[in-house]
Amino acid sequence: MTEAISVRAFRPAESRLIAGVCAAHMMSHYYMLMLAPLFAIIRADFNVSYTELALALTVFNVVSGVLQTPVGFLVDRIGARVVLIAGLALSTIAYAVAGMVDSYWVFIAMYGVAGVGNTVFHPSDYSLLSNHAPPERLSHVFSYHTFAGMVGSAIAPVTLLYMQSQFGWRGAYVGASIFGLLVLLALIAQPEPAPDKTLTALLAMNAVGVLVGGVLAGRTSHHAAVAASGLAIGGTVTALIGWFALPSAGLILLMAFSGLCVGVTMPSRDMLVRSVTPPNAYGRVFGFVSMGFNIGASVAPIVYGALMDRGQPLMVFMLSAAVCIICISTVTFGFAGRETR
Repeated sequence: MTEAISVRAFRPAESRLIAGVCAAHMMSHYYMLMLAPLFAIIRADFNVSYTELALALTVFNVVSGVLQTPVGFLVDRIGARVVLIAGLALSTIAYAVAGMVDSYWVFIAMYGVAGVGNTVFHPSDYSLLSNHAPPERLSHVFSYHTFAGMVGSAIAPVTLLYMQSQFGWRGAYVGASIFGLLVLLALIAQPEPAPDKTLTALLAMNAVGVLVGGVLAGRTSHHAAVAASGLAIGGTVTALIGWFALPSAGLILLMAFSGLCVGVTMPSRDMLVRSVTPPNAYGRVFGFVSMGFNIGASVAPIVYGALMDRGQPLMVFMLSAAVCIICISTVTFGFAGRETR
């Protein structure tokens, strides 16, 4: 079962997006190496000095360096995927124009535009990978990303020189742009996975469950039974989620149902606490009870993190289910039979 959960950690949509991001990074390194192997040929064609042609690289790096941080803020504000697509498209167009227009100054200007496009890759790439790669595999994913960039640098000289031998340096630039266009289309075709739908469903239905539980608590005095039932069902569903490798739709539905069941228990839980609280002591008692949230929130991340480090994701679900059972016993033996006020 642990193996099944480990495999599920890379959802197909996530895998495709990671591959697309790595391909875009490969393309960024490919583009940065375009001028080097063709430098002497392009210099002779434009009839300029080495220094004059080197201005293209200076413009590229100055623009890229100045705008890198602002683009990082833009990524955080509007989303990494759209910025990455825009940047790759801008770079692809710039190099195509640089190859097709017979003008030295247009060539220099297009390297400036390409510098703008280059600013998006690292901020967008690392944002997308950090948000969508499983945390326990993030170091591996980062290595894939770096490796892809190195592959782009490695294949650039040989492919560009081959295209130059067949179609001239301008044909090589257009060919590289076509290569970038293919990567761009592949990236556009892979939508960004929605962040943590399972988790979103659980929290949303947990909130709905609280409202349902409030109505139910107002119509019954059997709050212990309501709380125990909700915890029992929620704990059972949590265990099932851990035991079985479910498709995304099934996982979302079960997580939503679990959240609903646990949410229903909360108003009855509050009524149970109120029933045993002396008059004029509500602040002290509810403050003490609420401290339990902080204790649980302090301990659980460390315990669950240790289980994940040991490669035991199943135990995360089993421990969560066990906590529900312990809560059931607390409700049953601690509050059962007491009347609510």
